[in-house]
Amino acid sequence: MTPARRPSAPSHLSAPMKAWWRQVVDDYSLEPHHLLLLTQACEAHDRATQARKQVDADGPTIADRFGQLRPHPAVQIERDSRAAFARLVRQLDLEGEGDPLYRRST
Repeated sequence: MTPARRPSAPSHLSAPMKAWWRQVVDDYSLEPHHLLLLTQACEAHDRATQARKQVDADGPTIADRFGQLRPHPAVQIERDSRAAFARLVRQLDLEGEGDPLYRRST
């Protein structure tokens, strides 16, 4: 996309994900539905990062009301978000080997 037509990165994304979003938009020719997938991938990455920080702060387990250790709920959030990110990036096929829609823009 040309800089004049380039859409802005969603404001709710973290700074690193905004930068990556802009880089992808600059490097690839994306249709509007691809921008939605890209945004969802960035959101998933941000969510995984948030969950990772929570696990780092609290530890991988928490005690339930009976004092029994249980996996921290953020562990599952991190795992699911990482899987979603990987799936969405794969779905975008940013290397463009399978679909001419993803040819690098010049």
